[in-house]
Amino acid sequence: MNQTAPMPAQAAPESAASVVALIPRINIHAFCEEQSTAASIQAGGSDRRMSKAHLDVHLGGILAAIQVYQQQQTPDVLIIETKKSRDEVMSELGHLAQVCEPTTKVIVIGQINDVILYRDLIKAGISEYMVAPINEIQLIELIAGLFDDPEAEPVGRVMAFVGAKGGVGSSTIAHNVGWYIANKLASDTVIADLDMAYGTTGLDFNSDGIQGIAEALGAPDRIDQVLIDRLLTKCTDKLSLLLSPGSIDREVKVEKDALETVLEVVRKSVPYVVVDVPNIWAPWSKHTLAHADDIVIVSTPELASLRNTKNLIDHLKTVRKNDQAPILVLNQVGLPKRPEVPPAEFGKAVGVTPSYIIPHDAQTFGTASSNGQMVFEVSAKAEGSQQLVALSEKLTGREPQKVASKIKMPAILDKLKGLRKK
Repeated sequence: MNQTAPMPAQAAPESAASVVALIPRINIHAFCEEQSTAASIQAGGSDRRMSKAHLDVHLGGILAAIQVYQQQQTPDVLIIETKKSRDEVMSELGHLAQVCEPTTKVIVIGQINDVILYRDLIKAGISEYMVAPINEIQLIELIAGLFDDPEAEPVGRVMAFVGAKGGVGSSTIAHNVGWYIANKLASDTVIADLDMAYGTTGLDFNSDGIQGIAEALGAPDRIDQVLIDRLLTKCTDKLSLLLSPGSIDREVKVEKDALETVLEVVRKSVPYVVVDVPNIWAPWSKHTLAHADDIVIVSTPELASLRNTKNLIDHLKTVRKNDQAPILVLNQVGLPKRPEVPPAEFGKAVGVTPSYIIPHDAQTFGTASSNGQMVFEVSAKAEGSQQLVALSEKLTGREPQKVASKIKMPAILDKLKGLRKK
């Protein structure tokens, strides 16, 4: 059993959207006395943050664990539930220590909310003590903290943008948000274009840099920070692009594990990674959406988009039950002569209220696209630009910036000031 710095036993994240690190490739065994505890731990094992870990859950408590580890090596993390009193717990843990590897991190789940017991357990080398009933995301956060390197740089957030169908403007919104975060919020950002055949990142940024994402996916065994740095195309001081070929002449095979490795390396170098996910339903696109920190679904107020948006949201709620619902953006609202589903009815039908509504603005968005510019550069005051500013600030946790008042002092007040000086 390994002693670590004590943490608050019941410190839970503020919300499901709190930043919780991924659990590394470790073995986790749990011995529970209550079926409900075992079910909670088992459910936590299906969370996206636990995808790399191997979890085994058993019933039986401390005594069952002692019997098992007399015959085999203890895992990286051992979770033990007990319903015993303080003295009985300390006695049984003493027997467990005789069969437990020194490197194993032990988490005890008990029924007693007692600070003295907590201190005794920490002194005995227990890594953490939790009071039942446990919260899934709380347990995941606690395990992640046991392997956290305080000297390591924090990992960046992966923001996945996906369109409910082709042509809804998901890529345009992703590129503008990435540009704004980098150039207006001054945060290092990488935009990764995953549309190998029809990606538009190079066009939108007027860049013909190296086809970085294809090269990275073609060499999964060599993916590291040095290779990624070489494959990134520098756009501005704070913004880099991981460009796709944008050509149908070259077939690029995308493997979900290789793509996950690429994004993991990228997120270690910048605070924000904007991932432009094409409207393709494949194992790698499903995996990317399931494991992103934030998901933005871009839709248009029409029936086909409504159906696809609902299907996406229902799927993501199933595979991301400990995360907040995706952010829904309604784009191209008010397109002339097109029958539309009102935003309120759209949100009611899909189960998520649209957070941002971007009006149809062919002049601003068309000019930006033709010139290889962002909409902020064409018209910062346009309604679409203001909606994208709000979306960027929400994704980065920034407070909306207040614009300084430019109202001039009335002439009569100027005259009064002049009289006072006399």
